[in-house]
Amino acid sequence: MKQPNPKTEMSRFNIAPEDDSSSTNSNEYPECPKKVPLGSQYSDNDAESQNFLPEHNLGKKKYETEYHQGNASFGMSVFNLGNAIMGSGILGLSYAMANTGIALFVILLVAVAIFSLYSVHLLLKTANEGGALVYEQLGYKAFGMPGKLAASCSITMQNIGAMSSYLYIVKYELPIVIQAFLGSNTGEWYTNGDYLVLLVTLVIILPLSLLRNLGYLGYTSGLSLLCMVFFLIVVIIKKFQIPCPLPEDVNALNETLKALNTTLSQLNATAVDYSEDACTPKYFVFNSQTVYAVPILTFAFVCHPAILPMYEELKDRSRSKMQGVANVSFLAMFIMYLLAALFGYLTFNIHVEPELLHTYSKVYKADVILLIVRLAVLTAVTLTVPVVLFPIRTSVNQLLCASKDFSWIRHTIITMVLLGGTNALVIFVPTIRDIFGFIGASAAAMLIFILPSAFYIKLVKKESMKSVQKIGATAFLLCGFLVMIGSMSLIILDWIHNASPSPDAHADGH
Repeated sequence: MKQPNPKTEMSRFNIAPEDDSSSTNSNEYPECPKKVPLGSQYSDNDAESQNFLPEHNLGKKKYETEYHQGNASFGMSVFNLGNAIMGSGILGLSYAMANTGIALFVILLVAVAIFSLYSVHLLLKTANEGGALVYEQLGYKAFGMPGKLAASCSITMQNIGAMSSYLYIVKYELPIVIQAFLGSNTGEWYTNGDYLVLLVTLVIILPLSLLRNLGYLGYTSGLSLLCMVFFLIVVIIKKFQIPCPLPEDVNALNETLKALNTTLSQLNATAVDYSEDACTPKYFVFNSQTVYAVPILTFAFVCHPAILPMYEELKDRSRSKMQGVANVSFLAMFIMYLLAALFGYLTFNIHVEPELLHTYSKVYKADVILLIVRLAVLTAVTLTVPVVLFPIRTSVNQLLCASKDFSWIRHTIITMVLLGGTNALVIFVPTIRDIFGFIGASAAAMLIFILPSAFYIKLVKKESMKSVQKIGATAFLLCGFLVMIGSMSLIILDWIHNASPSPDAHADGH
């Protein structure tokens, strides 16, 4: 397809084009043939409002209408972006703290939050200069089809990781809920997490995912956020109710470990040393599981595909206003993440598992408040899976069959393949830690570090490569490659190490 000439641009910020012929994204915008007068209420002297979107060939117009400003307020945008940031990643943060120590975790959390905000800054500035409000479209404008594929594949991988983490919660938590209602573990198939994941997928998720329009399920993002806030409150309360050391079942586990003279990594997901004082918090920890900390944190902070659509919907939008939205949202999520990680770690210390909510089953088998939390989280994540699947299917459809009409057969096949692959991941990958680690080290690193800086370097022409901004973006790009390659290498080495039958796979390191 012929790409519009980037030199012919609209002169005002709030004029939107009809549709970009270079993009296969389904979002189309009406074109306004007139420029806003300089004296109008929408006139803005800020340079960021100049030369925003490319002008399209007038011969291709389907209709003419004035562009309608976004209507999302600052507060609503903060809430929506908080929804986009918050997810299942919060459940893995206590595990990350247990394997880094409190001080090192806080350092890493601050660093990842700042890096994520900087990448939002790069993304917003690139959108203004590149004239696109779709992540994949920015990739196309910067590097053609390879750029678009890189953006699309990264977003798809990130969303598949999110779906997998949601289904892991079903796998971990639903059996506990069923056992609580039955009163005991009967050992029947309906208390097996693998079978329950398949059953929930077939009965609930698949029918919802087959719908062509999932707009009415949008409320689940808000429900998810409220559930996580409720979860955080319960984590803080339980810290003051659960004794340390933990009750007899955990002590029995310690005795079993000593009696069998085996490694902790073979029986438990954590890599900490049970011979040490289990009730003493550590401030710096280095062991074989420390490598998962940065990927878990990057996975928890990814929201970048949602930034540009929210930017478009922002009322009286400007880059500085959207950056303010991001600052407030990231600060709120930073506080929630820190509190959840800290109180979860202080509750269980070295006994914390990769999925924090599941760790409470060691102490409480049928606690009413935790049962309510589990039911709320299960409901939220189950209804969120179809919402997360929707953009993946749309992306696959546009990449493979962009010019073809809608087909229910193709729609159904793509949906079933995506759900089938995700269920296979959840059933055969042993722990949610591996999903957090792999996706965080690959797709999340691409979306936070590599793609925003690469797009910025390519599309922002008014700054020379010797400018401070371009040098910073280049350093950020190199940092992204370092994080991705380093984390992936260490994670793969850990997988190989754990797969080997060596008796000294255990790693001390406090």
